[in-house]
Amino acid sequence: MAHRRPADCRRCPGWAARVPQRSAGTRGLRGGTALDTPLAVPPLPLTDDRGRPTTLAASDGRLRLVFFGYARCPDVCPVTLAGLERSYKTLSDEQRRRVQVQLVTVDPVNDTPKVLRDYLDRFDPAFSGLTGSPDTINAAAKALFVSNVAPAADHSEHMQMQSQGDAPAVSAPDAARIHGDELRVINPQGQFVRVYTNGEVMDGTLDHDLPALIRQYGGG
Repeated sequence: MAHRRPADCRRCPGWAARVPQRSAGTRGLRGGTALDTPLAVPPLPLTDDRGRPTTLAASDGRLRLVFFGYARCPDVCPVTLAGLERSYKTLSDEQRRRVQVQLVTVDPVNDTPKVLRDYLDRFDPAFSGLTGSPDTINAAAKALFVSNVAPAADHSEHMQMQSQGDAPAVSAPDAARIHGDELRVINPQGQFVRVYTNGEVMDGTLDHDLPALIRQYGGG
């Protein structure tokens, strides 16, 4: 079964009231949509891919490009992360030090810190991941207007395979998980300021905009 893509996040309740018309071309930006008023990201307790406690709001003084996905995603997530890998590689070393690409899992039952770290290493060791309790992950998705609908399935068989050291299989229910695939831009002050569609990540728009995003929103 193909991965089901959700409706655009801009249809989520409250989104239209926060986001103006597309601001392409502003200050050297070709794409993306800016929030009228930056949204403070709540300090929800999470765990990073090294097993260390952190929060959704923690920025480490860098501009964050935040994507919600999961390690067993069969199509959208790996393709998007490959696009982010490409975008990240277009930056200079100095620019990279000012940006953090971050995956927030929507499947925390499977995506332990180690699973996330191993998965992200397939793209770039500099990418980071966040996991947590299902309730906290749902709250994080809601706070950033991300669709997250889990499949109605028992994952125990897949969890057992993983505990035995085998590569986790992707079942039809896993592939049917519905989650938002847009990219959130969060400034170093922990404010959600801009969103890029998955298409803009893939078509090179983000590649073009990243240097201007760093200049406009800071990070360092």
